[in-house]
Amino acid sequence: MNLRPNNSSHPASPTELLHSFRTLNPTSPRLSWYGPDAERVEFSGRVLDNWVAKTANYLADELDAEPGTVVALDVPLHWRSLVWLLATWAVGATASTTPTRASAGSVPDIVATTDPAGAHEQFAAAVPAPLIVAVALPALQMRWLGELPPRTLDYSGDVRAHADEFFADDSPTPAHIAWQHGSAATSYERLLPDVQQEPDSDAQAPQRVLLQVREGWDVVVPAALKIWAAGGSVVLLDTDVEPTDHLRTSENITLG
Repeated sequence: MNLRPNNSSHPASPTELLHSFRTLNPTSPRLSWYGPDAERVEFSGRVLDNWVAKTANYLADELDAEPGTVVALDVPLHWRSLVWLLATWAVGATASTTPTRASAGSVPDIVATTDPAGAHEQFAAAVPAPLIVAVALPALQMRWLGELPPRTLDYSGDVRAHADEFFADDSPTPAHIAWQHGSAATSYERLLPDVQQEPDSDAQAPQRVLLQVREGWDVVVPAALKIWAAGGSVVLLDTDVEPTDHLRTSENITLG
């Protein structure tokens, strides 16, 4: 999927971005997460690419996701939701971070959720009903703990069985919607910034940037894509984690 001419080393599509994760300093951190209960998770470029590839293969092989599929992310802003976004774009589908409604014309094909019981009840009368996937957030949780509603899939229990590399069978058109958030719709050709044309971009070394969940999807997601496209890395803090000077120093934060 080559959405615009790319005469620089900066990725112009999700496929090129994932390629940069595994080829541009692949052992260096690309995403660090600070979550509840002192949880800290760090992903090198190679490991982040592996997580995205496994999730993309899960979407394609088990959920039949492809260009035109709408994947609703009923999950909080989190490292897992960023993985789901990247995986959805890898298969060429549309990711929606807008609250879902079981009304005519707004039923997604897939709902990834941290509340599978609520999603099952919400879409019980929908025809056709979406595929509901339970997503456990803790990094060390290998499966969903507790009972799942009927016909609900367990992402954490199933995703690790999938391959570490992903190759898409089809590509979206440049005008296809990649991300729907609120009233804003972002096409694939507008998803990644043209870093080459930004002032002083060539003069700056890759940044280690602090982002906070409290800033919201519409700030964090575009910022993370811009940082990654420029070869940098993201440190993402949950709402309960304070951005202290000690944290900034220990994480070698250069911006934010």
